[in-house]
Amino acid sequence: MKTDIEIARGVKMRRITEIAESIGIPEEQVAQYGHYMAKVPRCLINEEKIAKSKLILVTAISATKAGIGKTTVSVGLALGLNKIGKKAIVALREPSLGPCFGMKGGAAGGGYAQVLPMEKINLHFTGDFHAITSAHNMISALLDNYIYQHQSEGFALKEIIWKRVLDVNDRSLRNIVTGLGPRTNGLTTESGFDITPASELMAILCLSTDLEDMRRRIDNILLGYTFDDKPFMVKDLGITGSIVVLLKTALKANLVQTTEGTAAFIHGGPFANIAHGCNSIIATKTAMSLGDYVVTEAGFGADLGAEKFLNIKCRKSGLKPDLTVLVATLNGLKMHGGTAIEDIQKPDAEGVKRGFANLDRHIRNLQSFGQTVVVSFNKYASDTEEEINLVKEHCAQMGVSFALNNAWAEGGEGAADLARLVVETIEKNPSGPIQFTYSDNQSIREKIEAVAKNIYRAASVSYSATAKKKIAAAEKMGFSHFPICIAKTQYSFSQDQKAYGAPEGFNFDIKDIVINTGSEMIVAIAGDIIRMPGLPKVPQATKIDLIDGQIEGLS
Repeated sequence: MKTDIEIARGVKMRRITEIAESIGIPEEQVAQYGHYMAKVPRCLINEEKIAKSKLILVTAISATKAGIGKTTVSVGLALGLNKIGKKAIVALREPSLGPCFGMKGGAAGGGYAQVLPMEKINLHFTGDFHAITSAHNMISALLDNYIYQHQSEGFALKEIIWKRVLDVNDRSLRNIVTGLGPRTNGLTTESGFDITPASELMAILCLSTDLEDMRRRIDNILLGYTFDDKPFMVKDLGITGSIVVLLKTALKANLVQTTEGTAAFIHGGPFANIAHGCNSIIATKTAMSLGDYVVTEAGFGADLGAEKFLNIKCRKSGLKPDLTVLVATLNGLKMHGGTAIEDIQKPDAEGVKRGFANLDRHIRNLQSFGQTVVVSFNKYASDTEEEINLVKEHCAQMGVSFALNNAWAEGGEGAADLARLVVETIEKNPSGPIQFTYSDNQSIREKIEAVAKNIYRAASVSYSATAKKKIAAAEKMGFSHFPICIAKTQYSFSQDQKAYGAPEGFNFDIKDIVINTGSEMIVAIAGDIIRMPGLPKVPQATKIDLIDGQIEGLS
Protein backbone atom coordinates (compact mmCIF):
# COMPACT_ATOMS: atom_id res chain seq x y z
CA MET A 1 0.00 0.00 0.00
CA LYS A 2 1.36 3.42 -0.96
CA THR A 3 1.92 6.01 1.75
CA ASP A 4 0.35 9.47 1.61
CA ILE A 5 3.61 11.05 0.55
CA GLU A 6 4.17 8.45 -2.21
CA ILE A 7 0.66 9.10 -3.55
CA ALA A 8 1.27 12.86 -3.41
CA ARG A 9 4.52 12.54 -5.36
CA GLY A 10 2.78 10.48 -8.04
CA VAL A 11 0.35 13.29 -8.90
CA LYS A 12 1.22 15.51 -11.85
CA MET A 13 0.32 18.92 -10.48
CA ARG A 14 -0.98 21.79 -12.57
CA ARG A 15 0.67 25.20 -12.46
CA ILE A 16 -0.99 27.38 -9.84
CA THR A 17 -1.86 29.95 -12.50
CA GLU A 18 -3.95 27.25 -14.23
CA ILE A 19 -5.72 26.43 -10.97
CA ALA A 20 -6.41 30.13 -10.43
CA GLU A 21 -7.72 30.54 -13.98
CA SER A 22 -10.05 27.55 -13.50
CA ILE A 23 -11.91 29.41 -10.75
CA GLY A 24 -11.80 32.84 -12.37
CA ILE A 25 -8.71 34.47 -10.85
CA PRO A 26 -6.69 36.40 -13.46
CA GLU A 27 -2.96 35.76 -13.58
CA GLU A 28 -2.07 39.32 -12.58
CA GLN A 29 -3.75 38.76 -9.20
CA VAL A 30 -1.73 35.63 -8.43
CA ALA A 31 1.39 36.12 -6.31
CA GLN A 32 3.26 32.88 -6.95
CA TYR A 33 5.35 31.00 -4.38
CA GLY A 34 7.06 28.67 -6.83
CA HIS A 35 5.02 26.80 -9.44
CA TYR A 36 2.29 25.32 -7.24
CA MET A 37 1.42 27.77 -4.45
CA ALA A 38 0.23 31.36 -4.46
CA LYS A 39 -1.31 34.15 -2.44
CA VAL A 40 -4.33 36.01 -3.75
CA PRO A 41 -5.75 39.42 -2.80
CA ARG A 42 -8.79 40.17 -0.67
CA CYS A 43 -10.36 42.16 -3.54
CA LEU A 44 -11.60 38.83 -4.96
CA ILE A 45 -14.27 38.73 -2.22
CA ASN A 46 -17.73 39.38 -3.68
CA GLU A 47 -20.63 39.49 -1.21
CA GLU A 48 -23.26 38.95 -3.93
CA LYS A 49 -21.57 35.73 -5.04
CA ILE A 50 -21.10 34.65 -1.41
CA ALA A 51 -24.86 34.88 -0.90
CA LYS A 52 -25.39 32.34 -3.72
CA SER A 53 -22.61 29.92 -2.73
CA LYS A 54 -23.37 26.86 -0.58
CA LEU A 55 -21.17 26.50 2.53
CA ILE A 56 -20.65 22.99 3.94
CA LEU A 57 -19.08 22.57 7.38
CA VAL A 58 -17.21 19.33 8.09
CA THR A 59 -16.83 18.32 11.73
CA ALA A 60 -16.52 15.04 13.64
CA ILE A 61 -17.25 12.93 16.67
CA SER A 62 -14.84 13.36 19.58
CA ALA A 63 -11.23 12.88 18.56
CA THR A 64 -8.96 9.87 18.87
CA LYS A 65 -5.17 10.14 19.02
CA ALA A 66 -5.05 8.78 15.47
CA GLY A 67 -7.57 11.37 14.27
CA ILE A 68 -10.97 10.86 12.67
CA GLY A 69 -10.11 12.02 9.16
CA LYS A 70 -11.97 15.33 8.81
CA THR A 71 -9.42 16.77 6.40
CA THR A 72 -9.53 13.67 4.21
CA VAL A 73 -13.33 13.86 4.14
CA SER A 74 -13.28 17.62 3.49
CA VAL A 75 -10.90 17.27 0.55
CA GLY A 76 -12.69 14.13 -0.64
CA LEU A 77 -16.09 15.84 -0.57
CA ALA A 78 -14.76 18.72 -2.68
CA LEU A 79 -13.35 16.14 -5.14
CA GLY A 80 -16.65 14.28 -5.13
CA LEU A 81 -18.65 17.44 -5.79
CA ASN A 82 -16.45 18.26 -8.76
CA LYS A 83 -16.71 14.65 -9.92
CA ILE A 84 -20.53 14.98 -10.16
CA GLY A 85 -20.27 18.23 -12.08
CA LYS A 86 -20.37 20.89 -9.38
CA LYS A 87 -17.93 23.80 -9.02
CA ALA A 88 -16.50 23.13 -5.57
CA ILE A 89 -13.58 24.55 -3.59
CA VAL A 90 -12.18 23.42 -0.24
CA ALA A 91 -11.04 25.90 2.45
CA LEU A 92 -8.84 24.51 5.24
CA ARG A 93 -6.43 25.54 8.00
CA GLU A 94 -2.65 25.43 7.69
CA PRO A 95 -0.80 22.64 9.54
CA SER A 96 1.39 23.44 12.52
CA LEU A 97 4.96 22.16 12.78
CA GLY A 98 4.20 21.07 16.37
CA PRO A 99 1.88 18.15 15.51
CA CYS A 100 3.74 17.41 12.27
CA PHE A 101 6.94 16.60 14.16
CA GLY A 102 5.12 15.48 17.28
CA MET A 103 2.14 13.15 16.96
CA LYS A 104 0.54 13.32 13.51
CA GLY A 105 3.27 13.71 10.93
CA GLY A 106 1.12 16.00 8.75
CA ALA A 107 -2.31 17.50 8.22
CA ALA A 108 -2.91 17.77 4.49
CA GLY A 109 -5.50 15.02 4.10
CA GLY A 110 -4.61 11.49 3.11
CA GLY A 111 -4.39 8.95 0.32
CA TYR A 112 -6.00 10.22 -2.88
CA ALA A 113 -7.74 13.06 -1.03
CA GLN A 114 -4.89 15.43 -0.25
CA VAL A 115 -3.93 19.04 -0.79
CA LEU A 116 -0.68 19.57 -2.66
CA PRO A 117 2.25 20.12 -2.55
CA MET A 118 1.87 18.28 0.75
CA GLU A 119 5.53 18.57 1.85
CA LYS A 120 5.52 22.35 1.53
CA ILE A 121 2.06 22.74 3.07
CA ASN A 122 3.08 20.64 6.07
CA LEU A 123 6.39 22.41 6.54
CA HIS A 124 7.05 26.14 5.98
CA PHE A 125 4.35 26.71 3.32
CA THR A 126 4.15 30.45 2.46
CA GLY A 127 5.60 31.56 5.79
CA ASP A 128 2.34 32.61 7.52
CA PHE A 129 3.15 30.77 10.76
CA HIS A 130 6.64 32.26 10.81
CA ALA A 131 5.17 35.74 10.29
CA ILE A 132 2.77 35.27 13.21
CA THR A 133 5.56 33.88 15.42
CA SER A 134 7.87 36.79 14.54
CA ALA A 135 5.15 39.41 15.00
CA HIS A 136 4.04 37.97 18.34
CA ASN A 137 7.59 37.82 19.69
CA MET A 138 8.31 41.28 18.31
CA ILE A 139 5.52 42.58 20.56
CA SER A 140 7.12 40.72 23.49
CA ALA A 141 10.54 42.22 22.78
CA LEU A 142 9.20 45.74 22.32
CA LEU A 143 7.14 45.48 25.50
CA ASP A 144 10.15 44.33 27.53
CA ASN A 145 12.25 47.10 26.00
CA TYR A 146 9.61 49.74 26.79
CA ILE A 147 9.53 48.70 30.45
CA TYR A 148 13.35 48.62 30.59
CA GLN A 149 13.80 52.00 28.92
CA HIS A 150 11.13 53.76 31.00
CA GLN A 151 11.88 52.28 34.43
CA SER A 152 13.85 55.38 35.44
CA GLU A 153 10.69 57.41 34.88
CA GLY A 154 8.81 55.21 37.34
CA PHE A 155 6.97 53.16 34.72
CA ALA A 156 6.20 49.53 35.50
CA LEU A 157 3.47 46.98 34.93
CA LYS A 158 1.89 45.19 37.85
CA GLU A 159 1.12 42.21 35.62
CA ILE A 160 2.23 41.18 32.14
CA ILE A 161 -0.12 38.73 30.43
CA TRP A 162 1.52 38.66 26.99
CA LYS A 163 3.77 35.59 26.60
CA ARG A 164 5.91 34.41 23.71
CA VAL A 165 5.12 31.75 21.09
CA LEU A 166 6.95 29.08 19.11
CA ASP A 167 5.55 26.63 16.54
CA VAL A 168 7.26 23.67 18.19
CA ASN A 169 5.96 21.37 20.94
CA ASP A 170 8.31 22.24 23.82
CA ARG A 171 7.08 21.60 27.37
CA SER A 172 10.31 23.05 28.84
CA LEU A 173 9.28 26.53 27.66
CA ARG A 174 5.83 26.62 29.27
CA ASN A 175 7.19 28.63 32.19
CA ILE A 176 10.46 30.55 32.01
CA VAL A 177 12.33 33.44 33.63
CA THR A 178 13.68 36.19 31.37
CA GLY A 179 16.23 38.92 32.01
CA LEU A 180 18.70 36.86 34.03
CA GLY A 181 22.24 38.20 34.31
CA PRO A 182 23.42 41.83 34.34
CA ARG A 183 20.90 44.70 34.37
CA THR A 184 21.59 45.34 30.70
CA ASN A 185 19.80 42.05 29.98
CA GLY A 186 16.52 43.64 31.06
CA LEU A 187 14.28 43.15 34.05
CA THR A 188 14.06 39.70 35.57
CA THR A 189 10.51 38.46 35.20
CA GLU A 190 8.45 35.32 34.77
CA SER A 191 7.14 34.52 31.31
CA GLY A 192 6.46 31.49 29.14
CA PHE A 193 5.68 30.18 25.67
CA ASP A 194 2.45 29.09 24.01
CA ILE A 195 2.43 27.29 20.66
CA THR A 196 1.95 29.61 17.68
CA PRO A 197 -1.60 28.38 16.88
CA ALA A 198 -2.61 29.67 20.34
CA SER A 199 -1.27 33.17 19.64
CA GLU A 200 -3.90 35.89 19.71
CA LEU A 201 -2.36 37.11 16.47
CA MET A 202 -3.37 33.80 14.86
CA ALA A 203 -6.96 34.38 15.95
CA ILE A 204 -6.76 37.98 14.72
CA LEU A 205 -5.48 36.82 11.32
CA CYS A 206 -8.38 34.39 11.03
CA LEU A 207 -11.09 36.79 12.22
CA SER A 208 -9.96 39.99 10.47
CA THR A 209 -12.03 41.11 7.51
CA ASP A 210 -9.31 43.31 5.97
CA LEU A 211 -6.03 45.08 6.70
CA GLU A 212 -7.64 47.95 8.59
CA ASP A 213 -9.66 45.58 10.73
CA MET A 214 -6.45 43.71 11.54
CA ARG A 215 -4.76 47.02 12.47
CA ARG A 216 -7.66 47.91 14.79
CA ARG A 217 -7.52 44.52 16.47
CA ILE A 218 -3.73 44.61 16.95
CA ASP A 219 -4.05 48.11 18.44
CA ASN A 220 -6.42 46.70 21.06
CA ILE A 221 -4.36 43.68 22.20
CA LEU A 222 -4.14 43.66 25.99
CA LEU A 223 -0.56 43.22 27.19
CA GLY A 224 -0.88 43.79 30.93
CA TYR A 225 -2.00 46.10 33.72
CA THR A 226 -0.45 49.14 35.33
CA PHE A 227 -0.23 49.49 39.12
CA ASP A 228 -3.43 51.53 39.09
CA ASP A 229 -5.20 48.63 37.31
CA LYS A 230 -5.45 50.30 33.93
CA PRO A 231 -5.08 48.11 30.81
CA PHE A 232 -1.86 48.50 28.84
CA MET A 233 -2.30 47.72 25.14
CA VAL A 234 -0.25 47.51 21.95
CA LYS A 235 -1.44 50.98 20.95
CA ASP A 236 0.20 52.31 24.13
CA LEU A 237 3.55 51.08 22.79
CA GLY A 238 2.99 52.88 19.48
CA ILE A 239 4.12 49.85 17.49
CA THR A 240 0.95 48.70 15.72
CA GLY A 241 2.24 49.76 12.30
CA SER A 242 5.35 47.62 12.57
CA ILE A 243 3.28 44.55 13.52
CA VAL A 244 0.90 45.18 10.60
CA VAL A 245 3.94 45.32 8.31
CA LEU A 246 5.07 41.89 9.50
CA LEU A 247 1.59 40.40 8.93
CA LYS A 248 0.58 42.25 5.75
CA THR A 249 1.39 39.38 3.38
CA ALA A 250 0.25 36.68 5.79
CA LEU A 251 -3.27 38.17 5.73
CA LYS A 252 -3.65 37.16 2.07
CA ALA A 253 -5.23 33.74 1.46
CA ASN A 254 -3.11 30.87 0.11
CA LEU A 255 -4.19 29.01 -3.03
CA VAL A 256 -3.08 25.43 -3.73
CA GLN A 257 -4.66 22.34 -5.33
CA THR A 258 -5.90 18.86 -4.49
CA THR A 259 -4.76 15.51 -5.84
CA GLU A 260 -7.36 15.94 -8.61
CA GLY A 261 -6.64 19.58 -9.43
CA THR A 262 -9.46 21.08 -7.36
CA ALA A 263 -8.72 24.56 -6.04
CA ALA A 264 -8.01 24.74 -2.31
CA PHE A 265 -7.56 27.72 0.00
CA ILE A 266 -5.45 27.02 3.09
CA HIS A 267 -5.09 29.91 5.50
CA GLY A 268 -4.65 30.31 9.25
CA GLY A 269 -4.18 27.52 11.74
CA PRO A 270 -5.64 27.90 15.25
CA PHE A 271 -6.17 24.66 17.21
CA ALA A 272 -9.76 24.02 18.30
CA ASN A 273 -8.80 22.71 21.75
CA ILE A 274 -6.93 25.88 22.75
CA ALA A 275 -8.25 28.47 20.25
CA HIS A 276 -11.23 28.81 17.90
CA GLY A 277 -10.07 26.18 15.40
CA CYS A 278 -11.26 27.64 12.09
CA ASN A 279 -9.53 28.87 8.96
CA SER A 280 -9.67 32.56 8.08
CA ILE A 281 -12.84 34.47 7.25
CA ILE A 282 -10.96 35.95 4.28
CA ALA A 283 -10.15 32.50 2.84
CA THR A 284 -13.68 31.17 3.36
CA LYS A 285 -15.25 34.24 1.76
CA THR A 286 -12.75 34.19 -1.11
CA ALA A 287 -13.62 30.55 -1.81
CA MET A 288 -17.35 31.32 -1.65
CA SER A 289 -16.86 34.19 -4.09
CA LEU A 290 -15.37 31.77 -6.63
CA GLY A 291 -17.13 28.44 -6.05
CA ASP A 292 -20.75 27.28 -6.08
CA TYR A 293 -20.00 24.87 -3.20
CA VAL A 294 -17.36 25.46 -0.53
CA VAL A 295 -16.28 22.76 1.91
CA THR A 296 -14.59 23.90 5.11
CA GLU A 297 -13.69 22.15 8.34
CA ALA A 298 -13.46 23.03 12.01
CA GLY A 299 -10.91 21.37 14.27
CA PHE A 300 -11.38 18.28 16.47
CA GLY A 301 -14.91 17.22 17.51
CA ALA A 302 -18.12 19.18 17.03
CA ASP A 303 -18.10 20.17 20.72
CA LEU A 304 -14.97 22.22 20.00
CA GLY A 305 -14.42 23.27 16.38
CA ALA A 306 -18.03 23.31 15.20
CA GLU A 307 -19.28 25.04 18.35
CA LYS A 308 -16.69 27.80 17.86
CA PHE A 309 -17.25 27.94 14.10
CA LEU A 310 -20.92 28.66 14.76
CA ASN A 311 -20.76 30.70 17.98
CA ILE A 312 -17.66 32.75 17.07
CA LYS A 313 -16.80 32.71 13.35
CA CYS A 314 -20.35 32.76 12.02
CA ARG A 315 -21.48 35.26 14.65
CA LYS A 316 -18.72 37.69 13.64
CA SER A 317 -18.68 37.10 9.87
CA GLY A 318 -22.34 36.60 8.98
CA LEU A 319 -21.50 33.22 7.40
CA LYS A 320 -23.98 30.36 7.75
CA PRO A 321 -23.43 26.71 6.77
CA ASP A 322 -26.08 25.25 4.49
CA LEU A 323 -25.24 21.82 5.85
CA THR A 324 -22.96 20.15 8.40
CA VAL A 325 -21.21 16.86 7.67
CA LEU A 326 -20.36 14.86 10.81
CA VAL A 327 -17.46 12.44 10.30
CA ALA A 328 -17.40 9.13 12.17
CA THR A 329 -15.16 6.06 12.07
CA LEU A 330 -15.47 2.58 13.52
CA ASN A 331 -12.25 3.09 15.46
CA GLY A 332 -13.59 6.30 16.95
CA LEU A 333 -16.93 4.76 17.87
CA LYS A 334 -15.23 1.76 19.46
CA MET A 335 -12.92 3.95 21.50
CA HIS A 336 -15.92 5.88 22.82
CA GLY A 337 -17.69 2.56 23.37
CA GLY A 338 -15.00 1.33 25.73
CA THR A 339 -13.08 -1.02 23.42
CA ALA A 340 -9.45 -1.36 24.52
CA ILE A 341 -7.10 0.67 22.33
CA GLU A 342 -5.07 -2.43 21.39
CA ASP A 343 -8.28 -4.14 20.15
CA ILE A 344 -9.73 -1.17 18.33
CA GLN A 345 -9.19 -2.58 14.82
CA LYS A 346 -10.74 -5.92 15.71
CA PRO A 347 -14.47 -6.58 15.19
CA ASP A 348 -16.51 -5.42 18.20
CA ALA A 349 -20.14 -4.77 17.33
CA GLU A 350 -21.10 -4.09 20.95
CA GLY A 351 -18.33 -1.54 21.27
CA VAL A 352 -19.62 0.22 18.15
CA LYS A 353 -23.14 0.29 19.58
CA ARG A 354 -21.93 1.73 22.87
CA GLY A 355 -20.04 4.39 20.92
CA PHE A 356 -23.27 5.64 19.36
CA ALA A 357 -23.82 7.74 22.50
CA ASN A 358 -20.97 10.01 21.41
CA LEU A 359 -22.24 10.21 17.83
CA ASP A 360 -25.78 10.99 18.99
CA ARG A 361 -24.65 13.75 21.34
CA HIS A 362 -22.84 15.51 18.50
CA ILE A 363 -25.83 15.12 16.16
CA ARG A 364 -28.22 16.63 18.71
CA ASN A 365 -25.82 19.46 19.52
CA LEU A 366 -25.48 20.40 15.85
CA GLN A 367 -29.23 20.21 15.37
CA SER A 368 -29.64 22.57 18.34
CA PHE A 369 -27.81 25.19 16.26
CA GLY A 370 -30.39 24.71 13.49
CA GLN A 371 -28.03 22.61 11.39
CA THR A 372 -29.10 19.85 9.04
CA VAL A 373 -26.67 16.99 9.65
CA VAL A 374 -25.33 14.31 7.32
CA VAL A 375 -23.11 11.57 8.76
CA SER A 376 -20.09 10.70 6.64
CA PHE A 377 -18.54 7.35 7.50
CA ASN A 378 -14.80 7.54 6.86
CA LYS A 379 -13.89 4.03 5.66
CA TYR A 380 -10.72 2.21 6.69
CA ALA A 381 -9.36 -1.02 5.19
CA SER A 382 -9.96 -2.96 8.44
CA ASP A 383 -13.68 -2.05 8.62
CA THR A 384 -16.24 -4.83 8.28
CA GLU A 385 -19.50 -4.55 6.34
CA GLU A 386 -21.44 -5.80 9.35
CA GLU A 387 -20.21 -2.97 11.57
CA ILE A 388 -20.60 -0.35 8.83
CA ASN A 389 -24.23 -1.43 8.44
CA LEU A 390 -24.76 -1.03 12.18
CA VAL A 391 -23.78 2.63 11.86
CA LYS A 392 -25.93 3.11 8.76
CA GLU A 393 -28.96 1.57 10.47
CA HIS A 394 -28.45 3.63 13.60
CA CYS A 395 -28.29 6.86 11.57
CA ALA A 396 -31.56 5.89 9.90
CA GLN A 397 -33.12 5.45 13.33
CA MET A 398 -31.84 8.91 14.28
CA GLY A 399 -33.41 10.37 11.12
CA VAL A 400 -30.00 11.42 9.79
CA SER A 401 -28.70 10.72 6.29
CA PHE A 402 -25.61 8.52 5.96
CA ALA A 403 -22.98 8.07 3.26
CA LEU A 404 -19.68 6.23 2.99
CA ASN A 405 -16.55 8.20 2.23
CA ASN A 406 -13.83 6.19 0.54
CA ALA A 407 -11.89 9.14 -0.87
CA TRP A 408 -8.65 8.00 0.78
CA ALA A 409 -8.55 4.97 -1.55
CA GLU A 410 -10.53 6.23 -4.55
CA GLY A 411 -10.30 10.02 -4.61
CA GLY A 412 -13.35 11.90 -5.87
CA GLU A 413 -15.05 8.72 -7.09
CA GLY A 414 -14.95 7.40 -3.52
CA ALA A 415 -16.82 10.49 -2.28
CA ALA A 416 -19.31 10.80 -5.15
CA ASP A 417 -22.17 9.22 -3.17
CA LEU A 418 -21.50 11.59 -0.27
CA ALA A 419 -21.40 14.52 -2.70
CA ARG A 420 -24.74 13.56 -4.26
CA LEU A 421 -26.30 13.20 -0.80
CA VAL A 422 -24.94 16.60 0.25
CA VAL A 423 -26.32 18.32 -2.86
CA GLU A 424 -29.71 16.65 -2.52
CA THR A 425 -29.95 17.48 1.18
CA ILE A 426 -29.05 21.15 0.65
CA GLU A 427 -31.69 21.39 -2.08
CA LYS A 428 -34.45 19.69 -0.09
CA ASN A 429 -33.62 20.34 3.57
CA PRO A 430 -30.95 23.00 4.11
CA SER A 431 -29.93 24.24 7.54
CA GLY A 432 -32.01 27.00 9.04
CA PRO A 433 -30.84 30.24 10.67
CA ILE A 434 -28.15 29.69 13.31
CA GLN A 435 -29.48 29.34 16.83
CA PHE A 436 -26.54 30.55 18.90
CA THR A 437 -25.87 28.91 22.27
CA TYR A 438 -25.80 32.30 23.99
CA SER A 439 -26.48 35.94 23.18
CA ASP A 440 -23.96 38.79 23.09
CA ASN A 441 -25.60 40.55 26.03
CA GLN A 442 -25.30 37.63 28.46
CA SER A 443 -22.59 37.77 31.11
CA ILE A 444 -19.28 35.94 30.64
CA ARG A 445 -20.27 33.33 33.22
CA GLU A 446 -23.67 32.83 31.61
CA LYS A 447 -21.98 32.21 28.24
CA ILE A 448 -19.48 29.74 29.68
CA GLU A 449 -22.24 27.90 31.51
CA ALA A 450 -24.48 27.84 28.43
CA VAL A 451 -21.79 25.96 26.49
CA ALA A 452 -20.77 23.76 29.43
CA LYS A 453 -24.31 22.70 30.26
CA ASN A 454 -25.97 22.64 26.83
CA ILE A 455 -23.11 21.35 24.64
CA TYR A 456 -20.94 19.37 27.10
CA ARG A 457 -23.84 18.36 29.46
CA ALA A 458 -22.06 19.47 32.63
CA ALA A 459 -24.20 19.71 35.76
CA SER A 460 -22.26 22.62 37.21
CA VAL A 461 -19.39 25.01 36.50
CA SER A 462 -16.79 26.10 39.04
CA TYR A 463 -14.22 28.87 38.78
CA SER A 464 -10.81 29.26 40.36
CA ALA A 465 -10.06 32.46 42.24
CA THR A 466 -7.86 33.53 39.32
CA ALA A 467 -10.67 32.94 36.82
CA LYS A 468 -13.15 34.89 38.94
CA LYS A 469 -10.74 37.81 39.21
CA LYS A 470 -10.12 37.93 35.46
CA ILE A 471 -13.81 37.65 34.59
CA ALA A 472 -14.46 40.62 36.88
CA ALA A 473 -11.64 42.55 35.18
CA ALA A 474 -13.02 41.77 31.71
CA GLU A 475 -16.48 42.94 32.73
CA LYS A 476 -15.10 46.10 34.33
CA MET A 477 -13.26 46.96 31.10
CA GLY A 478 -16.46 46.47 29.08
CA PHE A 479 -15.69 43.18 27.33
CA SER A 480 -18.70 41.17 28.47
CA HIS A 481 -20.14 41.23 24.95
CA PHE A 482 -17.28 39.12 23.56
CA PRO A 483 -18.03 35.49 22.62
CA ILE A 484 -16.32 32.83 24.71
CA CYS A 485 -13.75 30.30 23.49
CA ILE A 486 -13.37 27.34 25.83
CA ALA A 487 -10.00 25.60 25.85
CA LYS A 488 -10.35 21.95 26.90
CA THR A 489 -9.31 18.44 25.98
CA GLN A 490 -10.38 17.25 22.54
CA TYR A 491 -10.84 13.65 23.64
CA SER A 492 -13.96 14.10 25.75
CA PHE A 493 -17.05 16.25 26.17
CA SER A 494 -15.76 16.87 29.68
CA GLN A 495 -12.43 18.29 30.91
CA ASP A 496 -11.25 14.73 31.69
CA GLN A 497 -9.51 13.40 28.59
CA LYS A 498 -10.20 9.80 29.64
CA ALA A 499 -13.98 10.28 30.01
CA TYR A 500 -14.89 8.84 26.62
CA GLY A 501 -18.38 8.38 25.23
CA ALA A 502 -21.02 10.87 26.33
CA PRO A 503 -20.36 11.80 29.96
CA GLU A 504 -22.83 14.06 31.73
CA GLY A 505 -23.62 15.41 35.15
CA PHE A 506 -20.01 16.36 35.91
CA ASN A 507 -18.55 19.61 37.27
CA PHE A 508 -16.75 21.72 34.68
CA ASP A 509 -13.83 23.56 36.25
CA ILE A 510 -12.54 26.82 34.75
CA LYS A 511 -8.92 27.22 35.89
CA ASP A 512 -8.02 30.45 34.12
CA ILE A 513 -9.26 33.18 31.77
CA VAL A 514 -7.37 34.84 28.91
CA ILE A 515 -8.83 38.17 27.82
CA ASN A 516 -8.23 38.51 24.06
CA THR A 517 -9.20 42.11 23.38
CA GLY A 518 -7.73 42.07 19.88
CA SER A 519 -9.41 38.92 18.59
CA GLU A 520 -12.38 39.96 20.74
CA MET A 521 -13.11 36.76 22.63
CA ILE A 522 -12.75 35.47 26.17
CA VAL A 523 -10.72 32.25 26.37
CA ALA A 524 -11.82 30.07 29.29
CA ILE A 525 -9.22 27.44 30.17
CA ALA A 526 -10.77 24.28 31.60
CA GLY A 527 -9.11 21.45 33.49
CA ASP A 528 -5.50 20.63 32.69
CA ILE A 529 -5.44 21.79 29.07
CA ILE A 530 -2.07 23.34 28.15
CA ARG A 531 -1.46 25.95 25.44
CA MET A 532 2.06 24.63 24.77
CA PRO A 533 1.90 20.88 24.00
CA GLY A 534 4.66 18.44 24.83
CA LEU A 535 6.17 15.74 22.64
CA PRO A 536 5.31 12.02 22.86
CA LYS A 537 7.86 9.41 23.89
CA VAL A 538 8.58 8.64 20.24
CA PRO A 539 7.95 11.84 18.24
CA GLN A 540 7.16 11.72 14.54
CA ALA A 541 10.40 13.69 14.15
CA THR A 542 12.31 10.41 14.60
CA LYS A 543 10.73 9.16 11.34
CA ILE A 544 11.15 12.27 9.18
CA ASP A 545 14.27 12.45 7.03
CA LEU A 546 15.67 13.59 3.70
CA ILE A 547 16.67 10.49 1.72
CA ASP A 548 18.10 10.77 -1.80
CA GLY A 549 16.67 14.28 -2.02
CA GLN A 550 13.14 13.17 -0.99
CA ILE A 551 11.39 13.98 2.28
CA GLU A 552 10.20 10.84 4.07
CA GLY A 553 8.04 10.41 7.18
CA LEU A 554 5.33 12.99 6.54
CA SER A 555 1.83 11.56 6.39
